[in-house]
Amino acid sequence: MAGPTEPTGAVIPDEKDPYEPLKGRARLNWVLRNSISPRRFGSYVITSAIGTGTNSPEEYGPHWDGFAKRIALRASTGTTGMLLEAGIGTLWDEDPRYVPAAGKPVKGRLLNAVKMAFLARNGRGEIVPAYARYISIPTSAFVTRTWRPESQRDISGTVTRIPLSFLDRIISNTFTEFWPDIRKKLGKKP
Repeated sequence: MAGPTEPTGAVIPDEKDPYEPLKGRARLNWVLRNSISPRRFGSYVITSAIGTGTNSPEEYGPHWDGFAKRIALRASTGTTGMLLEAGIGTLWDEDPRYVPAAGKPVKGRLLNAVKMAFLARNGRGEIVPAYARYISIPTSAFVTRTWRPESQRDISGTVTRIPLSFLDRIISNTFTEFWPDIRKKLGKKP
């Protein structure tokens, strides 16, 4: 694929490029690259800032130390969810990667970022419901209860995290969508 690159150096696929399915080791590499990539870290910073501002979880407190703990918590839970999604997606060859809508108007690109939080490509590159994501996000919300602060281990907190995980995906997609443009404005290669 000949698209621009992510901050990690990985090529961002372009919707005009011929589709190349995500297979085998490439799935694991996708998880490793993306769970700690600058764009994903950007979404962790935004959601952790919101959590710090609202002091959620309250055990971490509304200060810099609590902010850092929230980022670490987001990174660990985000990686867990991505591992689950990539693994479950192998069952029906679902591709978790986001494909930007470069060249479209800003509104269309923003809509693409939202839409692709709920959709994915299948092994033929067709856009389909993101079933692996629908399974992995709730599963991750329940699995990660084991290392969350006490105030977030109840069922209510766990269920609340499910839509927040989709919001996190939208934020991450938006970073991916506009990252090449940001790099151009900064005078760097996309």
